[in-house]
Amino acid sequence: MTSAPQRPDRPAPATTRLIATDLDGTLLHDDKSVSARTVAALAAAEEAGIEVFFVTGRPARWMDVVSDHVHGHGLAICANGAAVVDLHAGREFVQVRALPRQAALTVVRTLRDAAPGTSFAVELTTGIHYEPAYPPFFLDPGATVATAEKLLHEDPPGSAAPVLKLLAHHPELSPDAFLALARSAAGEYAAITRSSPTALLEISGHGVSKASTLALCCEQRGILPEEVVAFGDMPNDVEMLSWAGTSYAMGNAHPDVIAAASGRTVANNEDGVAVVIEQILAARLAR
Repeated sequence: MTSAPQRPDRPAPATTRLIATDLDGTLLHDDKSVSARTVAALAAAEEAGIEVFFVTGRPARWMDVVSDHVHGHGLAICANGAAVVDLHAGREFVQVRALPRQAALTVVRTLRDAAPGTSFAVELTTGIHYEPAYPPFFLDPGATVATAEKLLHEDPPGSAAPVLKLLAHHPELSPDAFLALARSAAGEYAAITRSSPTALLEISGHGVSKASTLALCCEQRGILPEEVVAFGDMPNDVEMLSWAGTSYAMGNAHPDVIAAASGRTVANNEDGVAVVIEQILAARLAR
C-alpha cells in the first residue's frame, strides 16, 4: 500500500449530481461512527440537490449506523448490490437481485474441492444462517446451523427466501490468495469479491455488484456516470469506482482500489469523503 495522501489529489466536478459511498473503511471511522463533519457534509450535499447513496456490503439489518443520515430518496444499496433498501420505510426491500440457489450450490461444491477447509454462511432476505465451522464473526442467535447444502435446499423449489449472498471463509489462506483462487475456480457461476481483512469472500449472483446496481439506480434518475462521484476502500468497491466518472480511493485503501480509482482522498478516520464533498460544494458556489 502506498502512503496516504495529505489531501485529495484531484478536484471533483462541480457538476456532480450523485455521490455514492461505501461505509466501512470509507464513510465510517474505524470505530463505526459517523463524524459530525461527515454528517454536516452529507446534509449539505442533499440540500444542494446532490443525491447521496450509501453503497455497502452490509445487509439491511446493519444499516442503523447511517439510517439517520439518509435524506431525500432514503435508499441504500446493500449486500454488494444484491438489494436496494428503503431506510425511510423500515429497511424495506425495494429491489432484490438474488443469487440463484443452484448457482450457490455449484459454488459451494467447487470451493470445497478447490480450497478444502472452506466454511460457508448464507445471507437471505430474512437473515443469515451458518455452517458449524463458520467463524463466530457476528453470529445471530436465531440462525439455523447446518451444512450449506441443507441451508440452500428448498422444498418446493422457489418457495424459500431469496439468497442475497453466500459467504465463504478459509482459516489458512491469505485474503487475496483466497479471492484469486475462488474467482479462478468458480467465477463463471457467480460474482466473487471481498471486503473483510480476513479470508472471507462475498458471493453474489452473476453480474451483481455495487456498480451494476448503482448504474440501474442512476439510469432510473437520468444520471450519467460522469455525474457520479464514488468512494471506496476494498476490492468490493473496484467495479463501482471504475464505473463512476470520478472516484476516490481512501487513504487507507487496498492497492487494487487505488489502481481502479481516478483519484485519492485522505483516510476514513480523517473524513476523506467529507473533504471531497466540501470541495464539490465550494466549487459550485464559485461558479
